[in-house]
Amino acid sequence: MSNYAVPLPNQQRHSSALILPPSGMGFAKYVLSIQFRGGLNVKNVMENLSSWWGLTVKVANLRTRRWFAAQQAFSGSLYDAWADATRSMTTADWNAAPSYAVDAWQRSVLFWDTMRERGNVFVEHERAGLPPVLIYDYELLVRGQDLERPVNYSLVRIIPPDGVEVHAEKRPYLIVDPRAGHGPGIGGFKEDSQVGVALRAGHPVYFVIFGPEPVHGQTIGDVIRAQGNFLTAIHRRHPDSPKVAMIGNCQGGWATMILAAARPDLVGPLVINGAPMSYWSGHLDEGPGKNPMRYLGGIFGGSWGALWGSDLGNGKFDGAYLVDNFERLNPANTYWDKYYQLYSKVDTERPRFLDFERWWGGFYLLNEAEMRDIVNQLFIGNRLARGDIKTKSGEYLDLKEIRTPIVVFSSAGDNITPPQQALNWIADVYESTEEIKANNQVIVALSHETVGHLGIFVSGKVAKKEHTAVVEVLEFMEHLNPGLYMMELHEETADDGESSYDVSFVECQLEDLDEINRLDRIDELPFELVAKVSEMNEVAYRLFIRPWVRSVVNEPVAKMARSFHPMRFQRWALSDLNPALWPLRGLASAVESRRKPCSAENPFCRTERMCSAQISASLNLYRDLRDAAQEAIFYQVYGGTIAAGIWDQQAMGLPGRPEDILELPFVKQAIASMDRGGYPEAMARMAAIIGHRPGPMSLDDLRFLEDLVADDERLSLLTEEEIRRIRGEQLVIVSFEPARAFNTLPMLLTNPDDRHRALELLERLPHIRPELSVAQRTAIEEIKQLLDDRPLRSTPDETLALAT
Repeated sequence: MSNYAVPLPNQQRHSSALILPPSGMGFAKYVLSIQFRGGLNVKNVMENLSSWWGLTVKVANLRTRRWFAAQQAFSGSLYDAWADATRSMTTADWNAAPSYAVDAWQRSVLFWDTMRERGNVFVEHERAGLPPVLIYDYELLVRGQDLERPVNYSLVRIIPPDGVEVHAEKRPYLIVDPRAGHGPGIGGFKEDSQVGVALRAGHPVYFVIFGPEPVHGQTIGDVIRAQGNFLTAIHRRHPDSPKVAMIGNCQGGWATMILAAARPDLVGPLVINGAPMSYWSGHLDEGPGKNPMRYLGGIFGGSWGALWGSDLGNGKFDGAYLVDNFERLNPANTYWDKYYQLYSKVDTERPRFLDFERWWGGFYLLNEAEMRDIVNQLFIGNRLARGDIKTKSGEYLDLKEIRTPIVVFSSAGDNITPPQQALNWIADVYESTEEIKANNQVIVALSHETVGHLGIFVSGKVAKKEHTAVVEVLEFMEHLNPGLYMMELHEETADDGESSYDVSFVECQLEDLDEINRLDRIDELPFELVAKVSEMNEVAYRLFIRPWVRSVVNEPVAKMARSFHPMRFQRWALSDLNPALWPLRGLASAVESRRKPCSAENPFCRTERMCSAQISASLNLYRDLRDAAQEAIFYQVYGGTIAAGIWDQQAMGLPGRPEDILELPFVKQAIASMDRGGYPEAMARMAAIIGHRPGPMSLDDLRFLEDLVADDERLSLLTEEEIRRIRGEQLVIVSFEPARAFNTLPMLLTNPDDRHRALELLERLPHIRPELSVAQRTAIEEIKQLLDDRPLRSTPDETLALAT
């Protein structure tokens, strides 16, 4: 296994003597590479105590440095805020006080009226049954409750709005929103969204929605099977279209990957946005702590909390808990920034705030079985990426079974699903880049530098740029050779000021993931211990605590607890259900008719912004200190347990993987069929021999291949799957047996018409693609000479000689 891949539990670790950390060695490099120890003797005890003490010192030093960095950031924020507030202040400026006083009072009235409207939106949304927040009309096609294994999921077709035309023969899109506390629809709650982008490109769009209440007994497996039924229903409606492109957001992303691995025959290209595929991963170095959410499972002792939450809900887990956890990650935004933004820009910010809060305040429920599977299989167990999820038939779910292209969209600004969690599954599943190619897989990584987790799905700017580019790319992705690529977008501005983006693909190696895993992923070792501790705590909870909780909770108690959850209470308490707020509507109407906003350069406005920045900086300081402490506690407890030799992890017997790429079934099958095939195989082999010019592959290159296939009367009859299979097979043949691949090429063109057509294309190719490199032109000439010299039909002896 590559040195950056997470060590599998069935890999035995050997005892090593490690007394004190080497001078200058980084905290994580020292602490998290400590190996498990066995045996119990004086020497081992002393070594373990020394290792534990070294760990304790390192953790304390790191926490101190991070606290100091947090205080420096806090001081810098205060200085910047003060500098902005005192800029260009004169004595005359203070005459602006009356103007500011009127403006501040008016904004206060409008702010609280907006909060009242938010409460009303929440109440109305709940009374309506928490429907999806889609702005598009839709029709229900398949009700999950009517399936053999009922679920609360359903399939709907998005009805194109006036002026938007879709084409039934184009690739359908199926968008799967996350079920992580909220309801569905965020992928299409405004025009500049995933739904809007696909519709404007002329694609039929379908959406997976779900109800606020789970069907009793439904499991994640039932949901995956239901989504397979949805795909079948879409295929029936579009029999002449390419297979459905699935867009999975966050939790919907890994659900999409599970479906694609279980039913690779059903799915087309996959796009997973901000999906935590490798949950143990994160960013850990000597700088400020990041990605604190991955430590929560260990700090709270594992999955027992999910069971407790389900018991408090009388068998249903309240999604408000998940949303509350999300909000706690960024207290500055949760408790101040988003409200101050509304207050400071209340004249323009009100519609956006209410639209988003309609989705953000719609809390859905999950049942215990679903929540337990999500926590144990994915978050704490990390079993999907490691191939440790078993199907009902007893087989392991293998992501290598996915044959369709995959686009992985992540952002460095995402503190929920950092790029490490979104991308490291590739290294968990594949040993090398060569294995990706040998498996005939295309994986494209797309990254953003700053956007946060929600922005990946809801940002209009991201929809106009990244999601628009992805929709365009999916039209041609079957023409990419198997491998791992980075997708790059380069903005171009036209004369009329309109922006467009030039798309290119840079082929990279699996080893390039080292750039986002600076510590070779050794920081993930303690999470293996977390998974074991979680199992023990879950058993203890079931035995000693659950009976007491269930004895005092019934459905009326659970409903009351949900109603008074802080996430709900803060909304309905500030609605028209509260008589104290009734005068606000008339007062706000009077204020709007007499609105007198003051200038943003008013010195009191600048002072207001300074005070807001100070509050925000204080909350950020609290966040940084808290996250540093949580990280230190996590590594002290779990890393210390390992370092002290208290825990020896046992082998778990995960399924092995073939070490020799030549033994992979797809490779063996391809090489065995080297001398068999016809015109399509010959064209694919010639393309593999000629290759592509050095440097990034542009979208224009893929368009050229698409046009080449469409204009050929033989190739145009092939399905997308046939093109992908033939291209992959011939690339494997050329990669592993280049000489034999070249010499046996004439065997694929025994038909005179086929050979003439191939030679004609080779003759035209340098003229229609003048950018061909010297090596490519040389390869073309060699193929032409080979086809001209070899007879059209070979004798058995000649065939045997060519094959050997």
